[in-house]
Amino acid sequence: MTTPSDDQAVPVPVRLLLPDGQEIVARLWRRRQLPDGWRYEVGIPAYTNTSEGGVEPAEYRVWVRAPEHVRPVDGVSYDAVPTEPLEPPSPVREALGPRRPSGWVLQKLSGGHGPGQAVLHARDCDEAPEGAPVLELERALDAAEKAGVRLCALCGAAAELDPVLRGFDHIGDDS
Repeated sequence: MTTPSDDQAVPVPVRLLLPDGQEIVARLWRRRQLPDGWRYEVGIPAYTNTSEGGVEPAEYRVWVRAPEHVRPVDGVSYDAVPTEPLEPPSPVREALGPRRPSGWVLQKLSGGHGPGQAVLHARDCDEAPEGAPVLELERALDAAEKAGVRLCALCGAAAELDPVLRGFDHIGDDS
């Protein structure tokens, strides 16, 4: 449920638990749901100094975790607080699962020349060397076309790059 924008919002009182254990009444401006839980934007009453040397009331706003840092005030309705629920995942994202990081890593093998001088891995492959530079697709394809470079079958580099290198006509061939 999305409710009025901030310029229309009227804050409501909420109990805020401070790091030192104090509990104060703050003003709840809005709520936002994130993948790891809820955040509440609260306004904490304070004072500020003016350029003329005076003191005037102010409000410091901060996002805090709920319910860890906030408690409701008895008798207060929170129905009108602007609320941003988490967007539901797209059916495509649910079907495909998490997206793999982009990029490729070239592992240079020790031991001379000829076949098997290097292996091209997907960036998140368990066999990819730590700290190796990440290659964009064009550079990965250039590396894959060089003699002595093979594509890792463990991470799917071969399945992902072969159609780009050899075209899609060979898919399904037993050759």
